[in-house]
Amino acid sequence: MGKTMNKKIKLAVLNLFYVCVCLLGLVPILYILLLSVSGGSGALTTGNTVFPERFTVENYRRILVEEPFLRWLFNSAALSVGTMVIAMGTSVTASYAFSRFRFRGRNAAMQLLLLLNAFPQILSMFAIFRLFRLLNLLDSHGGLIFIYAGSMCIFGIWNMKGYFDSIPIEIEEASKIDGAGNLQLIVKIILPLARPAIIVTAVMILIFVWNEYLFATTFMMREESYTLAGGLYQLQANDYSRSWPLFSAAAMLVSIPILIVFFCVQKYMVSGLTAGGVKQ
Repeated sequence: MGKTMNKKIKLAVLNLFYVCVCLLGLVPILYILLLSVSGGSGALTTGNTVFPERFTVENYRRILVEEPFLRWLFNSAALSVGTMVIAMGTSVTASYAFSRFRFRGRNAAMQLLLLLNAFPQILSMFAIFRLFRLLNLLDSHGGLIFIYAGSMCIFGIWNMKGYFDSIPIEIEEASKIDGAGNLQLIVKIILPLARPAIIVTAVMILIFVWNEYLFATTFMMREESYTLAGGLYQLQANDYSRSWPLFSAAAMLVSIPILIVFFCVQKYMVSGLTAGGVKQ
């Protein structure tokens, strides 16, 4: 009885610790939220309280009406969805091939893809810039999708290959015995079983492109071509017009679509992330 009570006390203390850590993680978000409804222009650095003296939604009105925020939102959505479709279309088939088929150079190809993905993006900036200039792809969303899809396809292959490895091959063999063709096997058996990994990988690609800053600000030259990351930077680029409450309101609006997507697929997150690391 004493051991059971001690175990319950330890679990309660551990849960309380995790709750405190989660609450501490929410502090910056709460701070940004309060700053976004502040009527001033500073960052709430004065006074003895973090609560603003005057609450207002004027910052949200300004960012939606006076700034091209909706245009930036559309650009980010187009880049994210376009990249996700292309990257997932190639990585799903490639990861299944790497998982199920044994061919010469298979391991070397996987290692080469991992090596290519290990280099920092900034190392390729100059080469990509010159290539885009030769191909007339500067200030082109199509060029950015091409770059994003190429890099995220590698991530998708490695993430989903582990999940395909965890699917018993006996399921496929039984389906073939029942007369299922290769296309039916993939569409009706494999893809439904791999749904958690596919959804999680697609969401992670979506989040990466949504938040990507380096390429978006380097290759987009006009304000109407900016993504949300580039647009938010421009809001703070001018020292004379800088407004932290306005910037905070934009940051809150940027986070809403990703939060909606995350809450819609959260039931797949744990299984999709953990099962992918079962076999490599």
